[in-house]
Amino acid sequence: MAATTPIQPPDDLRYLVIEGVIGVGKTTLARLIAERFGGRLILEEFEENPFLPRFYEDPERWAFHTQLSFLASRFRQQKQLLLRDLFHPFVVSDYAFDKDRIFARINLKGDELQLYETLYTLMEPNVPTPDLIVYLQSTPDRLLENIRKRGRPYEQRIERSYLEALCEAYDHYFFHYTKGPLLIVNAVQIDFVKNPEDLEELIRQILERRRYGGITYFNPRPARTVK
Repeated sequence: MAATTPIQPPDDLRYLVIEGVIGVGKTTLARLIAERFGGRLILEEFEENPFLPRFYEDPERWAFHTQLSFLASRFRQQKQLLLRDLFHPFVVSDYAFDKDRIFARINLKGDELQLYETLYTLMEPNVPTPDLIVYLQSTPDRLLENIRKRGRPYEQRIERSYLEALCEAYDHYFFHYTKGPLLIVNAVQIDFVKNPEDLEELIRQILERRRYGGITYFNPRPARTVK
């Protein structure tokens, strides 16, 4: 397939975030958009968290270690975003700093959660706010299917009940999001990897919805079967 000419990002869209629960395809979409816009790509450094595999084996024991490691890593990355990049004025990331708190409130409790909240509250005012967040919303069954397909060994321990809790927590957070424009996408009805038309339509939605404050929705039509 021929290369597509990069789109010049609008002046008011400098920092775009793709969010969603594990396995929804946010990293893939972030890569595609960074390539399409010729922008700088910031990916979550989950593979550098030494506690993550142990967390999936024994969540209760390793949740606090895992969460603090993610918090420190994400804060370091977010601080770097404040530095002006003259060669890549547009930045797209596959996570929002806020997601750290979503996971913490599911996985931590008691004194550990209280300590985490103290640290998060100190860090949060010092990170940039996205110009637009795209929340890819999916179902636990679809997420579980995607996780199985990509085959990361430590993720195979993830249970459906955990994905259900994450979906509920993500929905609650983003349905009440007020920091800036938010586009909620029904990711069950779209395939931006196999269908170029879906990707182009999603990019069009992003360019349109960025101008609006508050929450907007994109509910694609069900994909047609090609025989």
